[in-house]
Amino acid sequence: MKVGFQAGYWGSGPPAKVEQRLHEAEALGVDSFWTAEAYGSDAFTPLAWWGARTSRIRLGTSVAQISARTPTATAMAALTLDHLSGGRVMLGLGASGPQVVEGWYGQPYPRPLERTREYVEILRSVWERREPVTYEGRHYRLPHPGGTGLGKPLRSTVHPLRPDIPVLLGAEGPKNVALAAEIADGWIPLWFSPRSDAFYRDALHEGFTRPGARRGPEDFEVAAVCPIVEHDDVEVAARRIKPMIALYAGGMGAKDANFHTEVFARMGWGEVCAEIQGLYLAGRKEAAVEAVPTAMVEDVALVGPVDKICEEIARAWRPTCVTTMILAGWPRSEARGRILEAVRG
Repeated sequence: MKVGFQAGYWGSGPPAKVEQRLHEAEALGVDSFWTAEAYGSDAFTPLAWWGARTSRIRLGTSVAQISARTPTATAMAALTLDHLSGGRVMLGLGASGPQVVEGWYGQPYPRPLERTREYVEILRSVWERREPVTYEGRHYRLPHPGGTGLGKPLRSTVHPLRPDIPVLLGAEGPKNVALAAEIADGWIPLWFSPRSDAFYRDALHEGFTRPGARRGPEDFEVAAVCPIVEHDDVEVAARRIKPMIALYAGGMGAKDANFHTEVFARMGWGEVCAEIQGLYLAGRKEAAVEAVPTAMVEDVALVGPVDKICEEIARAWRPTCVTTMILAGWPRSEARGRILEAVRG
């Protein structure tokens, strides 16, 4: 199993100590570095800025939202950064949710799987550069069929360094996970629980066995984001992650359209999620955070003393379908080496 490090979302400004931690991560042989976007900072600019300070570590978006950019714009950003980094880019993509897509980007959300499939097909057409790009889909058409009528098929002026930049899909539901296994080079789970491994393996198998599937389980990357807080006190560590879980399970989406809530419900936390969501949507955010049980945190995160974390990695995480653990957090220096070695096995 490989190790990744995630800078995550920005708050009101850039997260602290990213450059220092990234320097340490590369020196320790960490395999990959990842950035994210929601409706504040974007994923590509920080990846380029911080990635310029590195020479070996792979650079990934976890994830870039497909509604934020046209497929050709995303293809341009990825191929540009791939050139500048010497072929180290991994393009993580996600459909996001209706609140962000329609509220922030002003784009329609329905049929996200179909939109994702078309999006990825256009990306690959740009990178392969075999001919000017044309596309006739339900959601994307190149050239645009209306307007002035002067649009014409174009081919990228830049020859991609790699005509096959890895694409990973951020996905939570079984249909999205199966789509990732069918058309992508990897899958980025959010709120992955080792207890759900069999469920996800079944979804991946569904995608791998579809006609024309791009890869099989032997060469498919599963890069799971895993929050980590290393601290001698489990409760203190868990409290640092509870606000994030409360936000995702309670406030990230509408009452009847929250994909993160569905993930936790499949783990058996349905009633707890209903309580968290009710409190969060009523404006009682602190109470929603208090309603998150520590056991719920431990299902999806690594919290507590270094011995506990290393034991859980070996016992619970390493036997799963995960091939890369993206650590959303940076352990203390005295524990860092042990945790990284526990992941690598």
